[in-house]
Amino acid sequence: MVTIEENKSLQQLHTFHLPVSSRWFVEYQSVEELIDVLNMDLLKQNPFLQIGGGSNLLFTSDYKGVILHSKIKYIEIISETADYVNVKVGSGVTWDDFVEYAVKNKWGGAENLSLIPGEVGASAVQNIGAYGVEVKDIILWVETIEVASAKERIFKKEDCLYGYRDSIFKKELKGKYIVTSVVYQLRKNPEYHLDYGNLRDAIGSGDLNLQVVRDAVIKIRRSKLPDPDDYGNAGSFFMNPVIPISQYNQLKEKYPNIPHYSVDNQLVKVPAAWLIDKAGWKNKMSGGAAVHDKQCLVLINKNNATANDIMTLAQNIIDSIKELYGIIIKPEVNYI
Repeated sequence: MVTIEENKSLQQLHTFHLPVSSRWFVEYQSVEELIDVLNMDLLKQNPFLQIGGGSNLLFTSDYKGVILHSKIKYIEIISETADYVNVKVGSGVTWDDFVEYAVKNKWGGAENLSLIPGEVGASAVQNIGAYGVEVKDIILWVETIEVASAKERIFKKEDCLYGYRDSIFKKELKGKYIVTSVVYQLRKNPEYHLDYGNLRDAIGSGDLNLQVVRDAVIKIRRSKLPDPDDYGNAGSFFMNPVIPISQYNQLKEKYPNIPHYSVDNQLVKVPAAWLIDKAGWKNKMSGGAAVHDKQCLVLINKNNATANDIMTLAQNIIDSIKELYGIIIKPEVNYI
């Protein structure tokens, strides 16, 4: 059943927990209901925004239009072989619930992405990633509804133009399609990816299985990332910058310990957290917003922060990193 609410508080529907509201809030529970919603005058006459778990958003003010939210929740096996299982998941399923489901069934591929906040639909839009794995690595196709026509369209993985924290849904087709489900291909014989960050050290030398990897990822994330119910935050606020190897080599002469991860034979990825930490931003504040003391990538709502507090702090960090290193870091968070 479609539910429509007016003047809906969004404070608990986005992870910064700012006291903002939307003029209308609409939830749907099936593809058919979404099609009905898109044909309503309410959406034809007002701006609207589809959200998931609200973990990648910074509302700069009340939203004057319609907030849409999916409650399409199911997980079903659609095919399998001796080596793989293909699983179709509704867009409203909490991402980590799906990861937990996969690990319990001993299907590999999603375990490094444990405890990433948000929902399945957003995973395919954002190309979420962690510990050397991106969700594009396990996506087969994405099922959507076109906003303009209210017709279904399937995007194969190659159609999604995935890049680092990027997809066609964030660029050319931004706002033009709404994800209704995602089909993932998981391995029955897992291949482990343990060489990113301190994941291998966290796992140790004991028995290796999917649950061990998941537990280690969860432990690391919880040690670094504050619970949004304690301090509102959007997880990693900035993306790791990708720079030419030549620029990295110049920086390494001045900063011998600067870490990097190879992208290809011309580019490397530099951890934004290292840059921000070495620039002295840990614990710094702007109004009620602060840089988290355990993970510099995280900006927190420490003391009733306003959106302007958070944006000011973010911009000051961006300016500082550009001045110090000649590197431009970009927010992963969307300003609304």
